[in-house]
Amino acid sequence: MSGFEQAVPSPLGPLTLLEDQIGITALEWRDGRQDGTPVLRHAALQLEQYFAGQRQDFTVPIRLTCSDFQRTVCAAMSAIPFGRTRTYGDLADQLGVPAQAIGQACGGNPLPVLIPCHRVLGANGLGGYSGDGGVETKIWLLRHEGAAGLLI
Repeated sequence: MSGFEQAVPSPLGPLTLLEDQIGITALEWRDGRQDGTPVLRHAALQLEQYFAGQRQDFTVPIRLTCSDFQRTVCAAMSAIPFGRTRTYGDLADQLGVPAQAIGQACGGNPLPVLIPCHRVLGANGLGGYSGDGGVETKIWLLRHEGAAGLLI
C-alpha cells in the first residue's frame, strides 16, 4: 500500500484516514497504522472533535481521485450544513441529473463523514450508506448532528 495512514478511534469503530502527498484521499472503517504526518494528525484531531460534538465541518486538505461527476456530487454534499439533510432528488435537481446517479455517487464517496453523504436521504426513507454498519451508521451520524427528528 502506498501513501500514509492514521488510525482514529470513533464511536462507530476504528477508522483510518489515508493520505498521499497532496491531501486526505480516503476514510475507511478499519484499524490502521499511525504514520502521523501533519495533515493526518490534523484530520484525526478534527474527526475526534466532530465525534466529541466540538466541530461541525472539516478544513483538512482532501484530494479526490475520482470522476468529475463524483467531485461535483461530493462538493454538493459538502455544502449541506451540519444537522441538515437533502434528498437524492434535491441534489439531482440541483445538478440536472437523475436521482439514481446521485445515489451511486453517494455510495462511491471515498471520504464518508468528512464529505457528509449521510446527510442525503431518499424521498421516502433513509436511503443507503456505504460505510460500515450501513443505515445504522447513517442514523447514528444524523442523531449526532441533531437531524434525527427528520427520521421519525
